[in-house]
Amino acid sequence: MESPLVLIGDSVTDCGRDRTDDTSLGSGWAGLVGAELTDRPVINRGISGNRVRDLVARWDHDVLELKPDTVGLMIGINDTWRRYDGDDPTTTDDFAADYTDLIARTRAAGVRRLILLEPVLTPVDDPQWGWREDLDPKITAIRRLAGQHTVELVPTDAVLNAAAAITPLGELAADGVHPTESGHRLIATTFLQTYRQ
Repeated sequence: MESPLVLIGDSVTDCGRDRTDDTSLGSGWAGLVGAELTDRPVINRGISGNRVRDLVARWDHDVLELKPDTVGLMIGINDTWRRYDGDDPTTTDDFAADYTDLIARTRAAGVRRLILLEPVLTPVDDPQWGWREDLDPKITAIRRLAGQHTVELVPTDAVLNAAAAITPLGELAADGVHPTESGHRLIATTFLQTYRQ
């Protein structure tokens, strides 16, 4: 059997997938990617609410045991969000350490391509703009790690915020976090541009 492309992350990737069915890709960007890549297996391993620490705990089972040749990783918005809705922050240092662990284990397992997608926030109100103070250093850490480890990076946060600047408020993510159909389509398009290089 051909090695799969595994897409993993939080609710933005999960997007209503049936977790009892490996062919279920959900209704978001992962499903759009799967619809485009009909020549290969695509597996969605997103779980709503996950943070990077959760992926560390399930990486072997949900990624490496599938023996993928390519992994698309999008994680980080909940590491920021929990600071503001639950007073449960993740420091940038801890985030970067866990992210480094995922990269190292993926490389050690011989996965051919690891594609990192920036977590996305398109703020819809003044309090949410304040979240950038927490999220931006985490995105910077991802960019730095991509360069240090020579892995591919998809600038999803930059692309969606550029688009959000010229579209009505909330059009790409009504709550600033969970993409609309348009937002998911833009994430999928941006990912596929990197994947097809």
